[in-house]
Amino acid sequence: MLLYSVGVVAGWQFVSRFARGARLAVEDPVAARNKMVREQIEARGVRHAGVLRAMRETPRHLFVPESERSNAYRDCPLAIGHGQTISQPYIVASMSELLDPQPGDRVLEIGTGSGYQAAILSQLARQVYSIEIVEQLAQAARELLPRLGYRNVTVRCGNGWLGWPEQAPFERIILTAAPPDVPPALIQQLRPGVGAHPQPQRVPGDVRADGGQAEIKAAVAAGRNAAQSRATGPASGACSGGGSSVLRTWAM
Repeated sequence: MLLYSVGVVAGWQFVSRFARGARLAVEDPVAARNKMVREQIEARGVRHAGVLRAMRETPRHLFVPESERSNAYRDCPLAIGHGQTISQPYIVASMSELLDPQPGDRVLEIGTGSGYQAAILSQLARQVYSIEIVEQLAQAARELLPRLGYRNVTVRCGNGWLGWPEQAPFERIILTAAPPDVPPALIQQLRPGVGAHPQPQRVPGDVRADGGQAEIKAAVAAGRNAAQSRATGPASGACSGGGSSVLRTWAM
């Protein structure tokens, strides 16, 4: 399966420094994660037990800069520096559920960012290979993930459109903030027989965060010639910094 998203983000105040041992701005992160899962993720229909467990257990506040730690569990994307963002929690959960990695799968992720999505996937799959084009983000993720115990994630800096041919084939490939078309190299690196169709099946969907509103419609067919869609209602609130984002997903 290849899960694919196109993202456009505007109006965010970007920062360039990750938190490294700074004072935690979330009083009770465990309670904050449980509330995040209950109100933002389960309430919108995500039911994958492994995804829900990973979202409850993964310290999202450690994957954002110190200046954004107090917002880590809010219902919106956050700036992580270098013109990049960490996705809204629900988007991470929804894409993980749609990807549906199995315990024996090897997953390729295009767009490491701060490493949060990779950390979630690492709890669902055997091995995650993640490519990040921004060297500073790739290096930060390479250091952070094993320090937090996510040792089945390998990160490298490079052009994700080319994939990781020396580690191919992969049972699952996930792209975030991707180009309008699926790069052919990635299709070639999918394990034969995994996808439902010989070419990517585009399933339109979007999520919008603007003035506290968010919605997503997404679908996936993964070897079963069937699609599933979901729509959500208003988000709980906009995060500091303003701005808006649009994200589209489709899958093979």
